[in-house]
Amino acid sequence: MNREIARSAGPADDLSGHAIPVRHFSIRLAASRRGAHLARQSASERLVTWGWPYVSEANHTAALLVAELAANAALHGRERGRDFRLCLTLFPEDATLRIEVTDPRPDRRPPVSAVPPSVPSLDAESGRGLFLVAALADRWGTTCGDPYTKTVWCEVGLQQ
Repeated sequence: MNREIARSAGPADDLSGHAIPVRHFSIRLAASRRGAHLARQSASERLVTWGWPYVSEANHTAALLVAELAANAALHGRERGRDFRLCLTLFPEDATLRIEVTDPRPDRRPPVSAVPPSVPSLDAESGRGLFLVAALADRWGTTCGDPYTKTVWCEVGLQQ
């Protein structure tokens, strides 16, 4: 169900001359409120194992980004009987975390533009999730790698 894979990060080397591994974590979850909650919890726990404690600002920011993207996948990307997937990739050379949430609704892509989404009105029932993602992430966007899924992703620096 989940996995962690160490890969070569390229030219970045540690003191021993070995390539610094890229950390990767992936998990499939039910497209439900519980699945979105488990995505946030899993991401936070994974960051702890990678060196960012629960009480760190980096862990809180990443958990919030995962929560927003997973909630959108469970609410807007839901397809009966299909899960969503959370993937985390940590690039240690610059402490960048890439968060990807893939759901089975490529027809429901969020609007992505160079300008962050506008601030939702105080009485709006939705629309705050992508505003938070745009405000907290260094970059974000969507991709459709195949005709059956879409991935909403963001990247954030995890300075310690």
